Amino acid sequence: MSVCERLRGGLVVSVQPVDDGPMDTTEIIVAMAMAAVEGGAAGLRIQGANNVAAVRKRVDVPVIGIVKREFESSPVRITPTLEDATALIEAGADIVAVDMTLREREEPLMPIVRHILNAGVVLMGDCSTPEDGEQAIGHGASIIGTTLSGYTTETATHDQAPDISLIRCYRQLMGQSGFVMAEGRFNTPELSASAMNAGADCVTVGSAITRLEHVTQWFSHSIKRDQISV
Repeated sequence: MSVCERLRGGLVVSVQPVDDGPMDTTEIIVAMAMAAVEGGAAGLRIQGANNVAAVRKRVDVPVIGIVKREFESSPVRITPTLEDATALIEAGADIVAVDMTLREREEPLMPIVRHILNAGVVLMGDCSTPEDGEQAIGHGASIIGTTLSGYTTETATHDQAPDISLIRCYRQLMGQSGFVMAEGRFNTPELSASAMNAGADCVTVGSAITRLEHVTQWFSHSIKRDQISV
């Protein structure tokens, strides 16, 4: 069974603790990844080649690898360099996700894409608009995701709801045989189900499962608001 077929109809858990937080250690990331798989996760999204390598040794589900970097000259953060893609492939990632928005990049996109595809690894395009999705498909991405909708200058919004309309758009772009990943603000089981109903093949959930600080804030802020409104 192909990597995409193993993910189809399932949940990917993005195990990315808050940067430099108390849970941001490889040991804890591996433990959360294993717990997610025990809970039924069909796949995992892991940041950092070292973390990918450590998780790969302990689970048998598909692993989506990314590297996040910050550049002053470019807003592109997700697997932005050829070196990053190479490290993820060598670490054992089954899928390498790359920012495939149309934004200015630190390095050209095509050498990164070619390297991933030549290595026989599945390429995923993290996108934010219909045009991004078209570019990702044209460059050979087997998976296109709504990952960056709401997180780019072009798509920035105060709406905390996920971008269901973009899922429907990507479903049309990919056809029934393509693979659409719903990702970004799917923080309840009900929202995740709505993504599947809109045509997603799989849903990635991160903060609601693996960022304890964020989930605690959601509850804490809700309780405080209720006290003020009484």
